[in-house]
Amino acid sequence: MGDAFIRHIELLGYEKRFFPSQHYVYMFLVKWNDLSEKVVYRRFTEIYEFHKTLKEMFPIESGDINIESRIIPHLPAPKWFDGQRSTENRQGTLAEYCYALVNLPHKISRCLHVVNFFKVRHDDMNPVTDSQIKKPEVFLLPKDSKKNLTDITGPIVLQTYRAIADYEKSSTSEMALKAGDMVDVVEKSENGWWFCQLKNKRGWVPAAYLEPMDGPDESEEQEPNYAGKM
Repeated sequence: MGDAFIRHIELLGYEKRFFPSQHYVYMFLVKWNDLSEKVVYRRFTEIYEFHKTLKEMFPIESGDINIESRIIPHLPAPKWFDGQRSTENRQGTLAEYCYALVNLPHKISRCLHVVNFFKVRHDDMNPVTDSQIKKPEVFLLPKDSKKNLTDITGPIVLQTYRAIADYEKSSTSEMALKAGDMVDVVEKSENGWWFCQLKNKRGWVPAAYLEPMDGPDESEEQEPNYAGKM
């Protein structure tokens, strides 16, 4: 087995969180060379620090020596006050940045700095929350956002599904369920595994274990294909 590297990074949208204080995090679906898919959450200040370090690591490719040699994409610095409008308006630039990043020469796109930054962290799966504070608001990019990356939906209410049977997770990226658990679906993968959240837990679960709460129409999903599991 070779070293891990990222095949694709897709910006899903962003969350408005209220604990420990109000802030915003971007949601990314990261597709790896082993065909696994992980959802990670990053503040823009983190992303910009990552970007600055990447430029320092590759001064030629960042244009520090000769501006005409620059291939590392540009990324605007954070504003003094990063509110919801700037978080929303930045999505087009950020989506294009991620696309350019994974298409850079392998010495950059597959370096440890890139790989480690987009690896799943503990708080991606188990974000710190306070049950007394309201749940995060989720703002998802529409599926056809490649044509117009500035379009945004939201705030949206995530679809709620009920677990129809117990499910024991078999990897750290999955989430265990008990029959009757009510989960919010963040992302529906075409291979039949859905990324869900349950209180302060997040993880992938088989769609076959879930039934919609909003009526029978939403149950008409394609048959899961577990051969391509994350």
